[in-house]
Amino acid sequence: MPLSPLACDPSQTLGREFALEGSIARGPRSPYQRDRDRIIHSIAFRRLRHKTQVFVAPDGDHYRVRLTHSLEVAQIGRVIARVLGLDEDLTEALCLAHDIGHPPFGHSGEDALDEALKEQGGWDHNANTLRTLMRLESPYCEHEGLNLTWETLEGLAKHNGPVRSPNWALAELDAAYPLHLGEWSCLEAQVAAIADDIAYDNHDIDDGLRAGFLHLDDLLTQPFVAEQWRAVEAKHPSAPHDRKLRELVRSQIGIMVNDVIAETQSRTQGMAGIVDIRAASRASAAFSPAMAEAERTLKRFMYDRLYYHPEQLATAEKAHQVVSGLFAAYREDPSRMGEAWASRLPQEEPQRSRHIADFIAGMTDRFAIAQYRMIHGTAPEGLSNV
Repeated sequence: MPLSPLACDPSQTLGREFALEGSIARGPRSPYQRDRDRIIHSIAFRRLRHKTQVFVAPDGDHYRVRLTHSLEVAQIGRVIARVLGLDEDLTEALCLAHDIGHPPFGHSGEDALDEALKEQGGWDHNANTLRTLMRLESPYCEHEGLNLTWETLEGLAKHNGPVRSPNWALAELDAAYPLHLGEWSCLEAQVAAIADDIAYDNHDIDDGLRAGFLHLDDLLTQPFVAEQWRAVEAKHPSAPHDRKLRELVRSQIGIMVNDVIAETQSRTQGMAGIVDIRAASRASAAFSPAMAEAERTLKRFMYDRLYYHPEQLATAEKAHQVVSGLFAAYREDPSRMGEAWASRLPQEEPQRSRHIADFIAGMTDRFAIAQYRMIHGTAPEGLSNV
């Protein structure tokens, strides 16, 4: 299928931060396919297997973690990209990498790092995604980072929209390799962002029901969910209840995907190329107004009933304690980080604290718990609530 004029054409890439003269191409891959493969083969990507999505350090094998979430986002993103004629490989790379910067324990871990670095510029997981891919994850002899294409990096930097006030990490990277932060990102990145919304809106329902934090009767107070449930009941009246719940989630994903495709086609009608996407006054990939309102209402419900559930908040406090405790311990005695990290610790601030945060942010949930237990002799009980 030919690419849309609105797509990022891999043959027209703006290149990479580090140009390698005389480099040998390995196989017939496009630049965006290479980006995707570099991300998949990175240590940072593998660590997503043991990083919190919703439930902290889940013991159950059936719950999503950052890795499985990222794979589901990529599946949804590729479907939308294919219908819109966008570059599927770039879309997939963005979907797979969008959460690589998350620390252990999800947003509670992020809050703890932001608090620890409040005098050193704070901490942000999206900026840390770029920092990880451009500086910290360095498997190559010739340069720092994975040396991804400009389009992948700018898409990750601003997939949620133009960045008017970048924090220190993103500002440093943008100064070294300008990413045009004030413009909208390419359409592939916008698709990745809304695929993220579709994925977690629905798989969090699935996990919340499985864990007993959500109940169908409460979900049915949401008009969008109730409408899809009635359709499932009408189509499969004799099916087992658990299968109908799975069908509900699949149905909602499909309806949201179709809505985004139609709304994006409408918003981009008359646009001639990527320049128009970047210069637009609003997102070009989006839900319709009606779906956007339904999705916002559903999100508010999920925050109230799942993300801010008392048991979730209690577990998040314990996770915050672990990350804060690790930061304090490494500040007190950097040798606890091990020779590789301690030997590179800067003496001056803010670089010193940021280096410690880099070390902690790369941890998985279980490694962070093990490190805390090794330093303090014990770890908070009940860090996994499913």
